[in-house]
Amino acid sequence: MRKVDVHEIIDNARFSGFHWLVMSLCALLLIFDGYDLFIYGVVLPTIMKEWGLSPLEAGALGSYALFGMMFGALIFGTLADRIGRKKGIAICFLLFSTATVINGFASTPTEFGIFRFLAGLGCGGLMPNVVALMNEYAPKKLRSTLVALMFSGYSLGGMFSAGLGIYMLPRFGWEAMFFAAAVPLLLLPVILWKLPESIGFLVRQGRSEQARKLLNRIDPSRELSANDELVMSETKGKSASVLELFRDGRGVRTLSIWVAFFCCLLMVYALGSWLPKLMANAGYSLGSSLSFLLALNFGGMFGAILGGWLGDRFNLAKVVVVFFAVSVVSISLLGFKTPMPVLYALITIAGATVIGTQILLYAAAAQFYGLSIRSTGLGWASGIGRNGAIVGPLLGGALLGINLPLQLNFMAFAIPGVIAALAMTVFAVSGQRSSNVAPAGLSAAKA
Repeated sequence: MRKVDVHEIIDNARFSGFHWLVMSLCALLLIFDGYDLFIYGVVLPTIMKEWGLSPLEAGALGSYALFGMMFGALIFGTLADRIGRKKGIAICFLLFSTATVINGFASTPTEFGIFRFLAGLGCGGLMPNVVALMNEYAPKKLRSTLVALMFSGYSLGGMFSAGLGIYMLPRFGWEAMFFAAAVPLLLLPVILWKLPESIGFLVRQGRSEQARKLLNRIDPSRELSANDELVMSETKGKSASVLELFRDGRGVRTLSIWVAFFCCLLMVYALGSWLPKLMANAGYSLGSSLSFLLALNFGGMFGAILGGWLGDRFNLAKVVVVFFAVSVVSISLLGFKTPMPVLYALITIAGATVIGTQILLYAAAAQFYGLSIRSTGLGWASGIGRNGAIVGPLLGGALLGINLPLQLNFMAFAIPGVIAALAMTVFAVSGQRSSNVAPAGLSAAKA
């Protein structure tokens, strides 16, 4: 009987059609997720006018979905470590798609908020699980790049939401934007049929035959048989408790990445919810304001791919620190009068270093946490970050409510980027210390 190291096969596999399938399906899911998340910023100017909402009321309404995302990330991230990532992903996808369609029937702000909360539960649970699944199957040398490429679907969904809004809002009203979410539900049978289950989950469940079939698809040259025993570190002996995130010297880095998630998501949702309205107030037409949201998400897609490529070649945490620093500068400059090409360039850079950095944070967290606690680690980081996402629309509404100059609004949006850069600096430094201590400990043990 051969003992086969599962990690060794996955880490050293060549990129194949199997990896392409996993990445494409996860990216498709995130396109619909991104559409759902950015839809509020697209319809916000219209529903504020229709329902007579104040900026603070509109900001609070935008936070309903984000409350749902916080609970969804915490619940479904941990649940998927117990029931499997595939089931967790399918449940979340069905939940947010159905709730979004029903959202189009809302006739009052209260009904709208309830359905946005339910959609948020699904969106919040989906993200950590698709990231964990992609990270588990990606070859080691391409891990950051593939996670970033997959996550660019999130920005593509935001671009699609803004682009569709430019066409549909004047013709069919804001309700049609939500009814369009019925189309993604056609993908559910494909997800259940084609998306593979987590190999770590299969091994923990004793479903070795299914795990061997997947490994033969990842690397057919291995030709694994029923006599081969699959060996995998971190498949037994550890619970999926949040306390595990603070054990074995992970405490400081867990807190650092939580702070970075909080600040980054605050900036993402402050900009995503209020950029069209801020620009409309500055004198731009609704069509132009939505095209700024399009540029923001295009930048997010570009930034994620560039950051993933850089992360595979350099230290990913250090790349994140640099991205946060650039985001502070670009967002701060948005409030100043500049020529239109410069304004679009600044918005694109802001998207690349805010939305793109959010995606890199997921990749960093997925690489930091071990397999048995990965969905839990990602779920809690995402859940804590959702508190920042909740604060973002509220902050934007409060700032608009007190009629601050445009420059000060954007500077306030940039401040969390400074805090996040400091937090990720601590994360990077703590990681270097851990790697320096480990060899010393091994040397002593050998002596």
